[in-house]
Amino acid sequence: MSSSQLSWQDLQPNISGYSSVFSLIAEEKTDSLAKVQPRLLNALKYIHQQTEGFPLLLVCSQENVDYLKLIAHQMQLIASEPCNLYGGHYHINTDYVTLHPPSDPSHPFTVTGQVHFAEWIENNQLFGYVRLRHDGIQLEPGLIHRANGSTLVLSLHTLQTQPLLWLRLKRAIQLGSIEWQSTDERSPLPVSIPPLPLNLKLVLCGNRNTLAAFQENDPELYELATYTEFEENLQIVDEHDLLAWCRWTQHLALEANFPIPQMNFWPPLIREAVRYTYDQKVLPLCPRWLLRQIREAFMQGHTLSEATLLSALKLRNWREAFLAERMHDEILLKQIIIETNGELVGQVNGLSVVEVPGHPRPWGEPSRITCVTYPGDGEFTDVERKVELGGKIHAKGIMIMQAYLIAELELEQQLPFSASLVFEQSYSEVDGDSASLAELCALISALANQPVNQQIAVTGSVDQFGNIQPVGGLNEKIEGFFTICNARKLTSQQGVIIPACNVRNLSLNQDVVDAVEQGLFHIWAINRADEALPLITRVAWRSEKENGDCLLSRIKERIIQFNNHEASYRPWPFSWLNWFK
Repeated sequence: MSSSQLSWQDLQPNISGYSSVFSLIAEEKTDSLAKVQPRLLNALKYIHQQTEGFPLLLVCSQENVDYLKLIAHQMQLIASEPCNLYGGHYHINTDYVTLHPPSDPSHPFTVTGQVHFAEWIENNQLFGYVRLRHDGIQLEPGLIHRANGSTLVLSLHTLQTQPLLWLRLKRAIQLGSIEWQSTDERSPLPVSIPPLPLNLKLVLCGNRNTLAAFQENDPELYELATYTEFEENLQIVDEHDLLAWCRWTQHLALEANFPIPQMNFWPPLIREAVRYTYDQKVLPLCPRWLLRQIREAFMQGHTLSEATLLSALKLRNWREAFLAERMHDEILLKQIIIETNGELVGQVNGLSVVEVPGHPRPWGEPSRITCVTYPGDGEFTDVERKVELGGKIHAKGIMIMQAYLIAELELEQQLPFSASLVFEQSYSEVDGDSASLAELCALISALANQPVNQQIAVTGSVDQFGNIQPVGGLNEKIEGFFTICNARKLTSQQGVIIPACNVRNLSLNQDVVDAVEQGLFHIWAINRADEALPLITRVAWRSEKENGDCLLSRIKERIIQFNNHEASYRPWPFSWLNWFK
């Protein structure tokens, strides 16, 4: 089998075919949200038209002010210009309060149906309150009064943390009226205040955990509610999808009073977006993420161009690189031993992603995975698991790798060797199965006594049939190993082996891309485990010739030699058994 060595064009999203799209972005004005959020727009229109039952829309989305404001704005556009009056007119005397039909829009409780939103809200903010004055009482309207006749967009988490607030709001919508209550439960209202008629639609935004809690606490209302999602990303199938994404991004920029992005602004933004989504065919729709890139680029030169965005990204990476640089320094100072030259038996450079709580981003670094074999009963010892530093998924990967090897050897007896696998100089928990290919390579190297090329690092997950499965954090892993190799001077022989199904996840930094283009660094994409072995050992796993040299035949030959050696040292009463063999 042959592996595929990637070209430098494969290492970043290919947008060369979309260059004409960037000139079309400002040609016509369209509803950018409708193009990228059709489900959300349909749900908002549906809830606007709902006249019976409990008009509740649940939106799976983030609950911050950017999302709430955007949804409220779109709902206001759907509602168009208000023409009816809602609420009423309170006439207050010293001893009693009367309610009259709405007639004067200047009255605080007579409204024209405006959409309102709130990220966090208290009882008085939502329902208003009765202010006691020396000359009588004064009624202060709340958010529910101002949104009367239209829609109120709220954070679901806010309501769940204040259950009494939610119960009162739900009751008001169900009854179709807002009852006045005293802010002090021990002191009733000094006068009777008629409830205000209420015509309100409710949009609640929350993440999946919040929505799940709402479903558990109020299952009947959950079943009646309309559901939709604010989609966090957009699948890019053709140039129409990319055009819709660019127009959505430009709309956010203009709404935030930033200038129109220049044409050369889009390629680096797309590359950074792919790193965020981890897919070359998927781009993010999150307003907060997009506005952050736009804002930081604008701060570099008051324009949105390639130069300002690249400068902003470079500065951000530098600000956040302290821990990663210190870890890489430990390797370069040989406090953490990682070989990037020569050959060693039973030692492979795996690739890990380090995530530290409180640190904004993960980074990649190589890990030294070693294996030793010795006479035994075929047990493969996962040292990380033995000392409780290995997670369950990592243990699963070890067992799958072991099953693949035993099946490939086709032994009629138990393997006469045992093996010990360990992540050297690892002092924290190791989890995940992304190192199972590297561990398999270390094990086969040790069993076949064949050295491994230390200039190549390996990542990938193996199944029981030897297929290579995708892993996460690929960009960070490749860049982490490249950083070490580059600091020690590139040899033109160094590189990384990755799963072929991970190629669509690549969006590497320009230093790696340039090195690959110049032939100083290499990246191979493989589909099966036996494709990795010739690359790092220079010997094939299985020979096409009957008696050809290969790793598999070397392991089998070593097993035969060990069995013969063991039989020759049996006590003399049992030596006659050799005659039958």
